[in-house]
Amino acid sequence: MAIVIKKDSCYTLSTSLEKEWLETNGIGGYASSTISGANTRRYHGLLMAATKPPLGRALLLSKLEEFFCLGDKEIPLSTNIYPNAVYPEGYKNFVQFSLNPFPVFDYSLNGIPVKKTVFMVHGENTTIILYQVQGKGKQPFGSTLKVRVMIAFRDYHGITHENPYLKPGYKILSNGMCIQPYDTLPPLYLFHNAHAIDRTCFWYKNMEYPKEMERGLEAYEDHFSPFAVHFDLNKGTDFFVVASTKEYDKVDIFELLNRESVRRKKYLHGTSQAPPNTHSRLFLFTNTWGGQRGREKTHHVD
Repeated sequence: MAIVIKKDSCYTLSTSLEKEWLETNGIGGYASSTISGANTRRYHGLLMAATKPPLGRALLLSKLEEFFCLGDKEIPLSTNIYPNAVYPEGYKNFVQFSLNPFPVFDYSLNGIPVKKTVFMVHGENTTIILYQVQGKGKQPFGSTLKVRVMIAFRDYHGITHENPYLKPGYKILSNGMCIQPYDTLPPLYLFHNAHAIDRTCFWYKNMEYPKEMERGLEAYEDHFSPFAVHFDLNKGTDFFVVASTKEYDKVDIFELLNRESVRRKKYLHGTSQAPPNTHSRLFLFTNTWGGQRGREKTHHVD
């Protein structure tokens, strides 16, 4: 069943923070956040990898910080919550969320429509984030999509903070990077088709998780950013970041997208039995999340 949430709900932060999407890979891993893009729980992230299926999980890629840049002007797609502040405020440029069968986020950036699709590959710890510029013709000169990587590398139930033990270096591959800041967790491969890389690295401090505050738990986390990738909007219309524990020699995102679309349509149309833990879902939350600590209540739509 297709789900569509229109602009009024997307633009209202108090509403969009209460609507959370979940994309799973069939082996215990997942990607999840609110439709606003702000993580409000320690359990949110773009690649929660199944390290010891089906129970052991580690948050590798927390999120991406995204800005559309036109000259000196920066227009955000992403949203974060910090103590007494919301920055950036990408939800203000968010015009529609849909789920059919993958989470899709539509933005209007200086009048240019941009669609972001997030999906996981079944049976793999692989999340694909696809950006598609919908406008026709050439984009304004100097228009760039800047995407900064934010990693956590910690246990599913944990919280991480800036520390001297993290190894900030990474290996440059022909089609991306490989980073492994701690030897106790698997390496993270980040594939992309960016046109430039910003190698500046730093920590984002004190991201706030309101749902953890409601639970009376530690609610502030730091994230390390090893680099950012820049996409020139005049050199294409389809841009991607792939986060995976698998080393791909070549990533064909549209082949993977088509394969996942076909597989899920079979289940939706009843021609094949869906294995457990292999859907996209939208959750409308009442208190906390997913049965954690025995007091969660949720309503979901498969």
